[in-house]
Amino acid sequence: MGGGVSVTTTVQPMDRADFLKRGRAVFIGSVGNLVEWYDFYAYAAFALYFAHQFFPGDDVVVQQLNAALLFAFGFLVRPLGSIIFGHIADRRGRRTALTLSVALMCFGSLLIAITPTYESIGIAAPIMLFLARLLQGLSLGGEYGASATYLSEVAHPNHRGFFSSFQYVTLIGGQLCAVMVLLLLQKVFLTEEQLMDWGWRIPFVIGALLAIVAALMRRNLHETESFVAAQSVEKKESSLRALMRYPRELMLVVGLTMGGTAAFYTYTTYMQKYLKLTVQLTSEQTTLVTAGSLLFAMCLQPIYGALSDVIGRKWLLIGFGVAGTLFTIPLLTALQTASGALEAFFLIAAAWIIVSGYTSINAVVKAELFPTTVRATGVALPYALTVSLFGGTAEPVALWFKSIGQEQWFYYYLTMCIATSLLVYVFMRDTRRESAMNRHE
Repeated sequence: MGGGVSVTTTVQPMDRADFLKRGRAVFIGSVGNLVEWYDFYAYAAFALYFAHQFFPGDDVVVQQLNAALLFAFGFLVRPLGSIIFGHIADRRGRRTALTLSVALMCFGSLLIAITPTYESIGIAAPIMLFLARLLQGLSLGGEYGASATYLSEVAHPNHRGFFSSFQYVTLIGGQLCAVMVLLLLQKVFLTEEQLMDWGWRIPFVIGALLAIVAALMRRNLHETESFVAAQSVEKKESSLRALMRYPRELMLVVGLTMGGTAAFYTYTTYMQKYLKLTVQLTSEQTTLVTAGSLLFAMCLQPIYGALSDVIGRKWLLIGFGVAGTLFTIPLLTALQTASGALEAFFLIAAAWIIVSGYTSINAVVKAELFPTTVRATGVALPYALTVSLFGGTAEPVALWFKSIGQEQWFYYYLTMCIATSLLVYVFMRDTRRESAMNRHE
């Protein structure tokens, strides 16, 4: 029945062999996750350089808005990907879903790399870009649920927050890698003109090649004990139909995700454009500040994840909700008038100290809500729907407010999203203490 929780059982501490086995599985699963997110975020990182190649006109903000709308479209199809790959993960295994999702991402990245410009083929150019984002969105829709489920299930029960936090270490790391590739191309290998002309294609070629490597690595992952144990349970209905027996958990995922995903995409994908177009840093300063803040955010994830194993998940979520509601508007207002790159970095770092209360543990919280037979779909589908509405749209919403001369309205919009999630955090149970991880019905 939906809404039940597992009975607490005695758990043996990890020995060295157990730690190495779990650590290897987390590493391989995380590397594939990093590659997937690198491929997806390379689009956002290099949009400043290729938007004019696909969208004609002289207005830079409008070009970036068009590119951002396609970025958002990649999120809109994620729910479909979550249904497809969630069913595969719940019926055929986490490993199979993870391998297929990264292979699909390879095709999407390769298509972007080889697509001719608007000048060459006209309207067919943005259409091909649209198709590439379709493939990437489907892939990522499956990746999140499968990887969150896999990492949570292979983790030791006493350290599930710590191990599962590496999903966001690699998720943020994927974007950091995209930014570092941009930085190397900017400062070492190419001129600004070369980047604008053809150099922007390089990161997508790299991404396609890395995705092939990740797919090969994932073929050798061992299946989780939870999935193997659940194979004895007779499955008379589809994963999606079975998931409908857990309406409370589905709504919880939507509520706890709303504010966190809006904040995450504000300080990742949108922040690069914000630093360039609003703070008016140079291209190199924008890249350096973005890279530095992402590296800082990566370091915070396992610290917060380990802390959740001690004090519980709920208090970290409440901390994010309270601080995000109180300080989002002051932080973004101060950032808007930052006097230089160093001040901008410290302000974004302060934001990450707040947002990491959500990012570090949101995957494990969702996984702990659902039994094994519907876990991948349960984690992925409501999350993908919420990210489509509030995460992937954060950048185009912010750019639209900017285009009509009301940029600060976005600060209030983001605060409202976080405050709404705070209400959910206050009234939800602490999933560390009341977890469904051991339920296989």
